[in-house]
Amino acid sequence: MTYSISIEQSKQLKTKPADETLGFGKYYTDHMFILDYTAEQGWHSPRIIPYQPISLDPAAKIFHYGQSVFEGLKAYRAEDGRLLLFRPDRNFKRLNISNARLSIPALDEQFALEALIKLLEVDQDWIPHSEGTSLYIRPFVIATESALGVAPSLEYKFMIILSPVGSYYAEGIHPVKIYVEPGYVRAVTGGVGNAKTAGNYAAGLKAQEEATEKGYSQVLWLDGVHKKFIEEVGSMNVFFKINGTVITPVLNGSILEGITRSSILELLEHMNIPVEQRQLSMEEVYQAYQDGTLEEAFGTGTAAVISPIGELNWRDEKIIIQEGRTGELAATLYHTLTSIQHGRIEGPAGWVVEIPQLKKA
Repeated sequence: MTYSISIEQSKQLKTKPADETLGFGKYYTDHMFILDYTAEQGWHSPRIIPYQPISLDPAAKIFHYGQSVFEGLKAYRAEDGRLLLFRPDRNFKRLNISNARLSIPALDEQFALEALIKLLEVDQDWIPHSEGTSLYIRPFVIATESALGVAPSLEYKFMIILSPVGSYYAEGIHPVKIYVEPGYVRAVTGGVGNAKTAGNYAAGLKAQEEATEKGYSQVLWLDGVHKKFIEEVGSMNVFFKINGTVITPVLNGSILEGITRSSILELLEHMNIPVEQRQLSMEEVYQAYQDGTLEEAFGTGTAAVISPIGELNWRDEKIIIQEGRTGELAATLYHTLTSIQHGRIEGPAGWVVEIPQLKKA
């Protein structure tokens, strides 16, 4: 199907914040993209309009039954002015995987990417220039039909909004302290843990709140059946380096397949570092700590790229990793991947997408 995107330019442009004040997810650009869906018309009426609130009926199904999926990726400004995306095709492919699990109609992935590029063309001046900054991209779908029957919605909106962001951590890459959650469960195999849906994050808020009260920045989730095997760290996938081998939990249906995760796995293979994707219990990690073979631990995700783990709290016992300092492997992976994303070094074929129709700075 051929789509024609209408564009309504904002008549009152916002004042752009200084790069050093950006933070994460605090500011939004001048425009947004919307695509509607009805059962009769399918996906239709693609448009770019000024950034604004949306109006929904109080009975819209998103409010009652939680049909919502989203993605997160970034646009980067290279030192030579080129504007770059990192593996955007993988994000829209994963969005459709989430759509399928939530009974949301599939999107045309190629058109979704074209719509994003058109939105970036309109708001390209919002892509910040400073080191460590980028333009965060949030595509998402919500159910909008006003009906209270428990059934998939017959109407949806697909939207893309943009937010200029600074470094996820104010002082750059540094180790975080993680609380191993002993009681709450985020997801189980057969559920929606492998979909990027709002409910997964809502399910983690209480545990995150309690971990924060204990002085920990994130939660490490264990499997929902045995509460034994490691799954994810908050919104990130997790890796452990034990006795020279990097181990990450195997995707089992309750773990999100992170795009940063798969990129790190490819980089590790290129670096000839042994990697295993398998079940990994907290008992095994603790034993490695006791034996002195637990060398590093880190999380991976779009927002922070790499988050070294300096401490785990498991059953009220502290596991200190690398004396609380960033490990050599985590630092190397962080600098390698961010250099690829910002166009400083060349990555594997297809990882970086240059947007040629956008003007250079």
